[in-house]
Amino acid sequence: MTDQAKIEASFWDALDSDRAVMLSRGAQGSAQPRPMTAVVEEKPGPIWFFTARDSELLDGMRNGDAALFTFVDKGHKVFATVSGALTETDDRAVIDRLWNPFIAAWYDGKDDPKLVLLRFDPKEAEIWESGNSLVAGLKILLSSDPAETMSDRVAHKSY
Repeated sequence: MTDQAKIEASFWDALDSDRAVMLSRGAQGSAQPRPMTAVVEEKPGPIWFFTARDSELLDGMRNGDAALFTFVDKGHKVFATVSGALTETDDRAVIDRLWNPFIAAWYDGKDDPKLVLLRFDPKEAEIWESGNSLVAGLKILLSSDPAETMSDRVAHKSY
């Protein structure tokens, strides 16, 4: 497995585990980033989000709008920016499959009229795997450039 593939695999594992992202939609963030829970079934996607019909993410949304999310895993070892297309869907089979007690806590059941399922299809990602921050700090103190050692810790991926 190449370094790029390892970094990408680390991202998908971290996203599957941690799930919290900041999702925005439209050109230059026409919908400001909102914390959302990403649900990943397959890698590289689609990535699913449940939201409410009155969410600003849906204001003026057209299916296939450009969207972007940022992600940091809980251990601050994996960072990512992922761009793609966002589509509203009413696919009952997907809603049934993804439904769980955490989602149910926000809605009055699967038929709640305010429930919306969003499908995010990734197109490009930039993923960073952090190095040891102690080592980076020592390099700075010793007037060394820690960025030199980071070049092999970044992956660029098109889907």
